[in-house]
Amino acid sequence: MPLPKPVGPYSLYREAGDFVFISGQIGIDPEQGKIPEDVEKQTEIALNNLKGILESIGLKTENVVKTTIFLIDINDFPKVNEVYSKFFSEPYPARSTVAVNSLPKDAKVEIEAIAYKKS
Repeated sequence: MPLPKPVGPYSLYREAGDFVFISGQIGIDPEQGKIPEDVEKQTEIALNNLKGILESIGLKTENVVKTTIFLIDINDFPKVNEVYSKFFSEPYPARSTVAVNSLPKDAKVEIEAIAYKKS
C-alpha cells in the first residue's frame, strides 16, 4: 500500500524517543489522489493512511495512544465513530474531536495520532 504524500511542507510522522507523532491524515486516496464525497469513505481512507504509516515503521493501531479528529460538520460525529470503531479496539486511544471551519483539499475529516513504541 503506497503511503500518502504530504499536501504541504511537513513530515508524515516524526519520532521522539518512544513516541511517534503522525501528521493529520485526510481521506485522500494515495494511489489516485482523489477524495470521495462521503465522510464515511473519507474516514476509512484517512484511517487506512494512518495504518499504512504505522505499518511502515513496524507499528500497529494498538500502538496508538491518542488521536485527534477534526470535522467540518460535528453532525458527522456518529458516522465517523462507526468507521473509527472498526480500526481500533479496547482499550481505545484517548481522543479529542474538534469541529473546524475548513480542512485542506476541502476534506470533511482529518485524523492525527500519537503512537507509543512498546518495548
